[in-house]
Amino acid sequence: MIKQKKNLHPVVERINDILVDLPGPSNISYIWNWGSILGLILVLQLITGLILASHFNSNVDIAFSSVIHIIKDVNYGWILRILHINGASLFFTVIYIHIARGILFSSFKSLFVWSSGTIILFLLIGTAFMGYVLPWGQISFWGATVITNLVSALPYVGSIIVEWLWGGFSVGGAALRRFFIIHFLLPFILTAFIIIHLISLHINGSNNPLGINSNYDKIPFHNYFSLKDSLRLIIFFFVLFYIRLIFPYSIGDPENFNPANPLNTPIHIQPEWYFLFAYAILRSIPNKLGGVVALVLSILIILILPFKLKTIISSKFHVSQKITFWFYTSSFVVLTWIGANPVEHPFELIGQICSFIYFIFLLSI
Repeated sequence: MIKQKKNLHPVVERINDILVDLPGPSNISYIWNWGSILGLILVLQLITGLILASHFNSNVDIAFSSVIHIIKDVNYGWILRILHINGASLFFTVIYIHIARGILFSSFKSLFVWSSGTIILFLLIGTAFMGYVLPWGQISFWGATVITNLVSALPYVGSIIVEWLWGGFSVGGAALRRFFIIHFLLPFILTAFIIIHLISLHINGSNNPLGINSNYDKIPFHNYFSLKDSLRLIIFFFVLFYIRLIFPYSIGDPENFNPANPLNTPIHIQPEWYFLFAYAILRSIPNKLGGVVALVLSILIILILPFKLKTIISSKFHVSQKITFWFYTSSFVVLTWIGANPVEHPFELIGQICSFIYFIFLLSI
């Protein structure tokens, strides 16, 4: 018996064909579920962020107090903030795993999908940085000062751009209001790019553990893969709440519980853990402009992968490529650890070695 489709609007029918009825490789494993988990985290961040924004005040005199007000006075405000700040960490954790899976299984062969994903990563980094400044704690203030001041390394126009970003000659009220507006708008732009990324992925078709995109041995996305995704989403949801309710501030910097003080510089200024690898690469270059260029290239470099010689199967089945991948992953982990340590011996030397390994082995994949 042939199943007849309901009379749907052409656009709705097209979306249904792309997102629901599209066949997927039957041999993809659980590691392909990270994309759907990213979708769950995005929805969680949007909901909690909109509620928090309705209670936040971007005035420098009361920004820190408004965060305390959210935690103490707003109904369930404490859990909304915990979910939002830790949701950002989970977002980066999952997206790094998602990218690593794409590199290991040669998913970068689809140029448009990979390029749109890289744009999403840049937008996510911008959104997270702007959000980290908003609580206006010590690390938020000084982190914003250090990171925005990096733009001054650009020849001729750097200082002008920095003053425009600050709205003056230092990070203050104008900068905080701009960061709040940008942080509010970027997630919606991010969502649009994620939809484009998702549609382009389903149009081109997902690859499989063999690293190939074949039209053979495929099964419908719904309900085979959708049910599997739902199960893992439920598991992830419970793990998220367990960790966040038991260890709510385990990954934050204690210094950020103090209000911003322009006259008191913290001993060790560092970004959130998900930026530490890039921060370590920045510090490993003695030249300021060179460090900024290396910082940008540490993320932008993954765009070269689709243009490299395309292998028939995934890197997972090439012994040399697999070793190269794990060297690259190890350098990423070590750089994250180095970024949380002071710029002194032996951390400085280790950071320089790992930065070299990071770029060389990624180019070798």
